[in-house]
Amino acid sequence: MLTTQASVTMKGKPLSLTGNEVEVGQRAPQFTAVDNDMKDASLADFSGRVLIINSVPSLDTAVCSKETHRFNEEADHLGSDIKVLTISMDLPFAQKRWCGAEGIKNVVTLSDYRDASFGQAYGVLIKELRLLARAVMVVDAGGVIRYRQLVPEITQEPNYEAALKAARDLVKK
Repeated sequence: MLTTQASVTMKGKPLSLTGNEVEVGQRAPQFTAVDNDMKDASLADFSGRVLIINSVPSLDTAVCSKETHRFNEEADHLGSDIKVLTISMDLPFAQKRWCGAEGIKNVVTLSDYRDASFGQAYGVLIKELRLLARAVMVVDAGGVIRYRQLVPEITQEPNYEAALKAARDLVKK
């Protein structure tokens, strides 16, 4: 496992990220995560669509909950060419319970708990906590990363408008 040059903070405390840092313009790395029914899910399962990949530390925290709710609301208006994925280290059972209790129906939640495949492939695995950093990537229908935001302070929200614009602009082309 490589340690990226990137780091984030949590309430001002520096944290190291491990894995391979991704950049705009590169092919989106493959990963395998677990869906809410305990089945493997991979990037390939969503090929041919524009993806907003939303990485969060835990759905059971205020900022992650607010962020997932916002993307869920937005996903309702994005159309079938854009899919929103939210990936965390939460167990699939917890994700399923949380989505049911919170009415989340437009976002696909995936768990990276098993082997941190996503976290390592995208360079967002927090070494000290074994959680995912807050990040948003937009991947075009051809599998290329077209937008990336690593939120420097994980207690803050991402730039929703920039990510949504990047995804919408890809569908217009």
